[in-house]
Amino acid sequence: MAIAICPGSFDPITNGHLNIIERTAKLFDEVIVLVLKNPTKVPLFTDEERVDMIRSCTRYLPNVKVDAYSGLLADYAHQVKADALVKGLRAVTDFEYEFQMSLINKKLNPLLETMFLNTDSEYMYLSSSIVKQVGEGGGSIADFVPAAVREQIEKRIKENI
Repeated sequence: MAIAICPGSFDPITNGHLNIIERTAKLFDEVIVLVLKNPTKVPLFTDEERVDMIRSCTRYLPNVKVDAYSGLLADYAHQVKADALVKGLRAVTDFEYEFQMSLINKKLNPLLETMFLNTDSEYMYLSSSIVKQVGEGGGSIADFVPAAVREQIEKRIKENI
């Protein structure tokens, strides 16, 4: 059974993330969407909240599981016997960082492969940071995030303003 991990901070999950998760689910027997802590970011949602949001958005994908982890991605991949990491790329600027991370993960876990999926063109501009900026500015985020989590995001943004 081929297992892939779609890692990220998912703060919050966007339609672009969901696009990559759906496409990965078609390629692998099992997909683990893994919420990772990013020490350079202050999250809007807790790990548990992000896991719950992702679960609510991926219920219709029977081979997708959601988890959270705070250690090294390569170690988690080894623990769950993952074959691959799948990362979505929006632009060339994403590739440089993701390529560097793939080399580090390969060094730490030589059996782990990294695959890059280009995001569909309609999501190339989309990021969690953009969603938060638009929401904080009072704009509609309806086109950017799954409907199942939009209200939670808008509520949290209002609480933090």
